[in-house]
Amino acid sequence: MERCLLFLSFSSLLLLSTTSREDVRLVNGSSPCAGRVEVYHRGEWGTVCDDGWDLKDAGVVCRQLGCGDAADALGEAHFGPGSGRIWMAYVSCSGSEPSLKQCGSLGWGKHRCNHGEDAEVICSEVRLVGGTDLCSGRVEVHHGSSWGTVCDADFDQRDAEVVCRELGCGAPKELRGAAAFGQGEGQVWADEIQCRGNESQINFCPTAPSQNQPCSHGNDVGLVCSESIRLVNGSSPCAGRVEVYHRGEWGTVCDDGWDLKDAVVVCRQLGCGDAVDALGDAHFGPGSGRIWMAYVSCSGSESSLKQCESRGWGKHHCNHGEDAGVICSEVRLVGGTDLCSGRVEVHHGSSWGTVCDADFDQQDAEVVCRELGCRAPKELRGAAAFGQGEGQVWAEEIQCRGNESQINFCPTAPSQNQPCSHGNDVGLVCSVRLVQWFHFCNSKPWTS
Repeated sequence: MERCLLFLSFSSLLLLSTTSREDVRLVNGSSPCAGRVEVYHRGEWGTVCDDGWDLKDAGVVCRQLGCGDAADALGEAHFGPGSGRIWMAYVSCSGSEPSLKQCGSLGWGKHRCNHGEDAEVICSEVRLVGGTDLCSGRVEVHHGSSWGTVCDADFDQRDAEVVCRELGCGAPKELRGAAAFGQGEGQVWADEIQCRGNESQINFCPTAPSQNQPCSHGNDVGLVCSESIRLVNGSSPCAGRVEVYHRGEWGTVCDDGWDLKDAVVVCRQLGCGDAVDALGDAHFGPGSGRIWMAYVSCSGSESSLKQCESRGWGKHHCNHGEDAGVICSEVRLVGGTDLCSGRVEVHHGSSWGTVCDADFDQQDAEVVCRELGCRAPKELRGAAAFGQGEGQVWAEEIQCRGNESQINFCPTAPSQNQPCSHGNDVGLVCSVRLVQWFHFCNSKPWTS
């Protein structure tokens, strides 16, 4: 209903041109980069209503203030209620605007809110750069108006716990030194971070002059946190009920508005294959605890589900009988002319590998084509007809009966054809469904 109201009020959107930092501020937080959002208009400071307030809106505020990336978009007067005017409601930023005033809204002073619904922002003063997602990469810390790296000798497990928590990721998985995620630029900070491990943000941690200076970018520290999303109760890590990690707690996603574009983002974020299905009605069983997101609306290009629009954290009219689910494909065809042709690659654990042409037959092909939403197999091609892959050539023979709906339901057995090189990667051509070809040509959300 809120999204509809926003669209109905489109004619009243105000797009202003100012980009000054002085017309937005964060109040009552722990630092200048966290607090209640207030905007300056017509000589008066006022607040922003949390209706429709999301991470894209928060990102604009953080950028405008010269803070880090947006860590959280909060509502319900998390940092205390403001006073005076409520200047903006139903803010709708694309995320690229240089100023909050350039985002759409109902119009200055138009709202149905009270100060118990004031919007807030926490800008992260730490980020992970150069990894595969928002939860892995080189550690960079925000100081003043610039970003700097951290020496690997000045960063430990307790510091990692705080960084992962601040970024909304799960627990730390791995610390990596020696610029494992590439060398940064600018300053290597001359302070040692001395977190206790229970802080909510890195700027709450004590620091001390480092004993390891000078330290070069060749010693930039990297970090891998657990993902902030998971699939639960499915047949594999790439299928199940969608759960997101927020404010230290796992919660579910309501299926209102849940579609394949949303599922695409989940599958990409988890490093799984393409999205096969977006399910609702607690298909994988009802969850418990918080329902964190509802009316999720992804474009399909986001790197994280948290970057998609939603009603706001914890805002919904749902129950756990409406929990959303996803099935990601654990097979893909790479190097062909469309989604239904290419080199066969199978997902194992967290990586993709190819299949030896001697270990793949017509029955296997039928399952792959079915899982990818294509029609019947047209041709099997051996000898790396679609180019040689990378990584592992799996040492198992796939033994599908041909009636399975997914490749991970097929039995396997140790291959009799090992060692097998990438020169023997198997390829497959399936018939293309017209609807899928149209989808591929127009949006390509499944392109790997």
